[in-house]
Amino acid sequence: MYRILKVLNNNALLVQWKNERRESILLGKGIGFGRHIGDYLKEIHGAKEYALIDGDRRNIEIGTENGIEPIYLEAAGRIIEEAEMVFDGISSDILLPLADHIAFAARREKEKIFVSNPFIPDIKVLFGKEYAIALKSKEIVKELAGYEISDDEAGFIALHIHSGLSHEQVSDTLQATQTIDQSMQLLRKLAGKELDANSMAYSRVLSHLYYVIMRARTGEAVNIDLNEFVQETYPQAAMIAGKVCECIENKINNQLDVMEVGYLAIHIQRLLAE
Repeated sequence: MYRILKVLNNNALLVQWKNERRESILLGKGIGFGRHIGDYLKEIHGAKEYALIDGDRRNIEIGTENGIEPIYLEAAGRIIEEAEMVFDGISSDILLPLADHIAFAARREKEKIFVSNPFIPDIKVLFGKEYAIALKSKEIVKELAGYEISDDEAGFIALHIHSGLSHEQVSDTLQATQTIDQSMQLLRKLAGKELDANSMAYSRVLSHLYYVIMRARTGEAVNIDLNEFVQETYPQAAMIAGKVCECIENKINNQLDVMEVGYLAIHIQRLLAE
């Protein structure tokens, strides 16, 4: 049974489980109409529940002067529903961080402040499905809040969606994306040639770099040692792979498995051969 802590608007309620400290947000069309603080509810048909994790209420005061307006909670809920139509197992924990980001994006649009997202090309490759959903979110935000956010803002929303799928912090995903971007800049410099960013080989290198970083964070080992082979067969690719791995180690402050070099060099060789 729920007890209403706050009627956020006609479509959103802040509730608490009876006799528990656990709080949730309920979103659903018309669920707040005629409700009052202190009302008890057994269930609300057609509503979706988003449990608040520790710190949510402390960090983001919902519906207060300096907090998130309920309309952005609705927008975030709609975006999560869009993601659920594509993915299985997206976490509802992203509701408040996503709503908070949308609120700031809308505020920036209102104030004509443009925030560039230099990682859009990488995000499109690494998190293509998430980015496609984020582009749909532009329509949702415009419908509910009246502001049309940019494609660059949609790129950041894609990272929030990925966070809900991978259970990574958005900051960790952003750091990985930044590291990959810098690694590719170094790769292009060392290759001494233009690389086709639209090629399959380029996409595979980007994806591989992402998993290199993930393995470094989790301590997962590489099961194949190709270092000696690539040194003898593809010395340029091996040299580039070694420099790129050093770059990654410096950026994430974590040591890579030495066998990552050979594995990465194979992907780089395919890219160089185009």
